[in-house]
Amino acid sequence: MKPKVHPEFNKVMVTCACGNAFESMSTSKELKVEVCSACHPFFTGTQRFVDTAGRVERFQAKIEAQKLVATAAAAKELKKKSRKVPAKAAAAAAPAAASKAPAAPAAASKGAAPTPTSRSSQKS
Repeated sequence: MKPKVHPEFNKVMVTCACGNAFESMSTSKELKVEVCSACHPFFTGTQRFVDTAGRVERFQAKIEAQKLVATAAAAKELKKKSRKVPAKAAAAAAPAAASKAPAAPAAASKGAAPTPTSRSSQKS
């Protein structure tokens, strides 16, 4: 081996999240692990409950927040569009549009004959 190329190999204390500690060899000064042989379900034969509660609630809260942002943006856009049309011009345009609209056809009664343009009279 070349001298001064390889890292120093030390005795270190490995500390687990469960509180277990043991000695090992490593190039680092200390090691901290989440699971060790004293608490891993494979070695202990017991199943550990992993707390995943709240994930669904956090997701639903995130979706609700996105919906609120979307509705606020839609309301803002609607308000922006309504500002573009001045109030006097909008009021003047409404009666003019109503007078230019074609007359509505008379309501058909139950016994009335179908008109030539209706689908029931056209057979293909």
